[in-house]
Amino acid sequence: MTRTVVASATKEIVIGFDQPFCVIGERINPTGRKKLAAEMVAGDFTTVEADALAQVASGATMLDVNAGVTAVDPNETEPPLLVKTLEIVQNLVDVPLSIDSSVTAAIEAGLQVAKGRPLVNSVTGEEEKLEAILPLVKKYDVPVVAISNDETGISEDPDVRFAVAKKIVERAADYGIPAHDIVVDPLVMPIGAMATAGLQVFALVRRLREELKVNTTCGLSNISFGIPHRHGINAAFIPMVIASGMTSAIMNPCRPQEMEAVRAANVLNGTDENCSTWIMTYRDHAPAAAGASAAPAGGGDAKARRRGGREARRARV
Repeated sequence: MTRTVVASATKEIVIGFDQPFCVIGERINPTGRKKLAAEMVAGDFTTVEADALAQVASGATMLDVNAGVTAVDPNETEPPLLVKTLEIVQNLVDVPLSIDSSVTAAIEAGLQVAKGRPLVNSVTGEEEKLEAILPLVKKYDVPVVAISNDETGISEDPDVRFAVAKKIVERAADYGIPAHDIVVDPLVMPIGAMATAGLQVFALVRRLREELKVNTTCGLSNISFGIPHRHGINAAFIPMVIASGMTSAIMNPCRPQEMEAVRAANVLNGTDENCSTWIMTYRDHAPAAAGASAAPAGGGDAKARRRGGREARRARV
């Protein structure tokens, strides 16, 4: 069974086919957020702190951390800013982090200060990237997101994207990096621009799971880019892609509709044992009165199952 282990200073998380869906919070990213970018450049991390706390409170399993605030000499500006952002976030919340950068120097700087076992986001099939990132992944013994594009760009052909993913997994093996430490992003196309985008990713995820035996992730909201009421599409996409075998996604956990879809998919996929997370999240939980005797272990669940069975039989009659 494929198991990708990530960790914070004290908390270990497993991404895997038999695990609850891993929600990687996307909010700490200045791309497209001019106000956040300006704050970070000015040394103001108020919004970063608020986003970190809000995402964890909303149910994020991990947090993606990106500090790409400017295209002006990012090799100079991004490494120290990413380090500062990582230090602030990991001192504020205790969840594993994803170090998100296209700048190799920034990724290495982040790996030097990250606690636990972070996820590197990312490597592509481009030769330059493979030669720069894979040695870092091996040196620091961390997992990495493998994005299915190369020097030719992003192919609309899912077979080509699969081939790029396979190439990355094979090249990683040359460095002694096991397949369970490669989390493939098969690249989700916008459904508004490509009618087969959903079908493509469902098929790709199944192939990646069955043939390469790797965990998978995606930028979840890409599926709804450019169309109205995006969160409705996102919420429908989640259980479908989970059923196809996807094990994580970079997404906004502060959207209740989308998190509800994740939790429901975990219930139906059998990774929320006894529906405990669902029940504790969506039912008002009143602690037992002081001195009340505890019910026998599993008693309540057994009664509920018997009652549910009787009701189901009545419904069939």
